[in-house]
Order: sequence, then C-alpha cells, then structure tokens
Amino acid sequence: MKTIKGPAIFLAQFASDEAPFDTLDNVCRWAAGLGYKGIQIPAWVGSYIDLEKAATSKAYADDLNAVAARHGLVITDLTTHLQGQLVAVHPAYDTAFDGFAPASVHGNPAARQEWAVQQLMWAAAASRNLGLTTHGTFSGALVWPFMYPWPQRPAGLVEEAFDELARRWTPILNEFDRNGVDLCYEIHPGEDLHDGVTFEMFLDRVNNHPRANMIYDPSHYVLQCLDYLDHIDIYHDRIKMFHAKDAEFNPTGRQGVYGGFQSWVNRAGRFRSLGDGQVDFAGIFSKLTQYDFSGWAVLEWECAMKHPEDGAREGAEFIASHIIRVTERAFDDFASSGTDREANRKMLGLS
Repeated sequence: MKTIKGPAIFLAQFASDEAPFDTLDNVCRWAAGLGYKGIQIPAWVGSYIDLEKAATSKAYADDLNAVAARHGLVITDLTTHLQGQLVAVHPAYDTAFDGFAPASVHGNPAARQEWAVQQLMWAAAASRNLGLTTHGTFSGALVWPFMYPWPQRPAGLVEEAFDELARRWTPILNEFDRNGVDLCYEIHPGEDLHDGVTFEMFLDRVNNHPRANMIYDPSHYVLQCLDYLDHIDIYHDRIKMFHAKDAEFNPTGRQGVYGGFQSWVNRAGRFRSLGDGQVDFAGIFSKLTQYDFSGWAVLEWECAMKHPEDGAREGAEFIASHIIRVTERAFDDFASSGTDREANRKMLGLS
C-alpha cells in the first residue's frame, strides 16, 4: 500500500488580482503558511502560468517548480477545466462558454474549439516539462441538454454524440500518451462524462485508451445520489486524481436533485467546505489507500456559505488528519508461528 500525498490545494477558486492571490510566488507563500505541501495550478490563470511557454521551454517550467520549491511546495498537476469544456460545446451554451476563451474566437465555435485543442496539446507538453504525470480537465458536452429523456430522444442521438466526443478527444489523448501523462476527466454534471456509465461509454469509443482516466470528486456524486464508495471499488484502476470536496443533499417536499433553478445556497444539493457536509471521507481515504492510490489529496474549495480563506485553512488540517500513513507490517505479526511450506502441508494433513 501507499500513503496518499497531501494536503494540496487547487488554486482556481482563489486566483484574483489582489495579494496574496495575484502571483504564483505570493499564493505559494500563503498556501505553505496554511500547511499545504502541494499546489494544483489552473492553466487558464495567466498570472500563475504561461501555458505555451511552459510547453515550449523547459527552463521556464523549471523556474515554476523553483517558485513552489522556495516555499516548500511542489506543483502536483496542471488543469484545463475551462479549455477542456470548449473541446465539445452544444450550441445552446455557445454564448455562456465564449467567456472561457479569448475574445478573438468569440462567436466562432470552430475557432474556439481549435484554440481549446491547442491548449490541451500545450498542457500535455507543459506537464512533461514540469515533471508531472497527471493532468485534470473536463470532457465538454454535446448531449447534456438531452440528459432527461423527455421529449423522447431519437434513436442514435446519444451514440452519435459520444462517437463525436471520442473523435475529438482521441488525438489529445494520444498527445498526452506521447508525453507520458494521464489525462483525468473530472466526472461532473454538465459534462457528457458525468457518472460511471457515461465514462464507460466514452472508454469504449476510445478503445480503453490507457491515458483516459478520472478525477475522483465525491461531491458530484452526492448531488447525483450515486454511491461514491462503490464507485472507488469499480473504477479505482482509472482514478488518478482526487479532489477533496464536501457536499450535502437535503431533499424536501418541494425540491430534489434538480434544484428548482435556485441559487447554490438554496438548493437541496450544495457544495460545502470540508467537514461541513455529508461525505464519508474516512471511508474514501480508506478505500483509496486500500487500492494503492499514489496521488495527492487536493482541496477544491467550493462552498455557498463559508469564506474561502476559512475553508482553505480548515481544509489543510482536515486532509492531513485523514491521510493514512500505511503500515509496513501486519498488526498480527506478533503472533506469527514462523511456519514453512512443510509445516503448512502438515497442518492440512498433506504430509
């Protein structure tokens, strides 16, 4: 067994123009002061990383690692959630998702997709230059607007969407393979890959590509009423990244899974800071340890109520307290009888 690494923190929800969240150096100093050992960098935040430069210059990538190291931190992964979203966008979301891309491609879905694919290709090379072996992203969505089967979906609609999704992602997966990096999709509502079944549908179409893997985030499963512990039993071989994020689901006679178009704070299902929700993290850390998960436990702070800096401070302590330092010997070694094969055969009546 392996001891899970951590705690680490995903910087996406903290990045801003104000110190200490304005530069990589400042945010590293802040994170280290809270007890974090690693940082996960959102590759769309230009004040933290120039993705193209990281992909094309090993010296620049070394400089980024040096910034983190000055504060006793390591860079755990890069992520391209916003760029990955744009690899596949249903036209209903064109206007909403244009904001994820430069103004030069707004209103031009084909150019926007081309930009997103280039970003992913750079992310593969940048990850290699940084010495990383995992990368997080979103799958995007072509068929999400048809998630609920009313009106009745025409035969072949879902299959066509997943065929196209696989066609778009296969060259990207191949590029990650060339760079020795696992591409981990965050299994997330709003993406075509939003649960185990949809992930399997995608895997089938990319011929079980060895680089097609998962970010495990139990909060998204709580909100879907999915068994997040059984999910680890089923998919542990594909779980290469772990976002520690809490959530709660409190249905009423007025509202359930779909949320009634309410704000996050007023939804039956909502994200919470670590320790404030319903997720069984003791069970999760036990299962991940059981299955030799060797990656990082990374805080992703999303909470409709608590201040992010409080969530970050509490989250470092929470993760550290849940990491299981694995044993190097069995608990009952003290009672070992020291038998050998001949003794075993004698015990079985085979001598």
